[in-house]
Amino acid sequence: QVQLVESGGGLVQAGGSLRLSCTASGSIFSYNVMGWYRQAPGKQRELVASISAGTTNYADSVLGRFTISRDNAKNTVYLQMNSLKPEDTAVYYCNLVQRFEAYWGKGTLVTVSS
Repeated sequence: QVQLVESGGGLVQAGGSLRLSCTASGSIFSYNVMGWYRQAPGKQRELVASISAGTTNYADSVLGRFTISRDNAKNTVYLQMNSLKPEDTAVYYCNLVQRFEAYWGKGTLVTVSS
């Protein structure tokens, strides 16, 4: 089993920054993909960014503003969010995929005020 715990969400004004963290515990294998998804009210959950073995992937809407990184020694993934916009408001979920199994955190709310 794998547990994911997110932190770092909150309220920020448009143009501001936040950094999300997600730490994984349990049976973590050496190769996995970690990422961040988000779900705004009334919308489907969407991929924000993912990272594996140094390869990163971003949604077009956050490219150039968000940066994903990871510390393998700590089993932690980060999402640095800059130049935040009101449309970035959502619950952000941490995700880990390994050996064809997907795990999710409980989510952290990010609210960007205009």
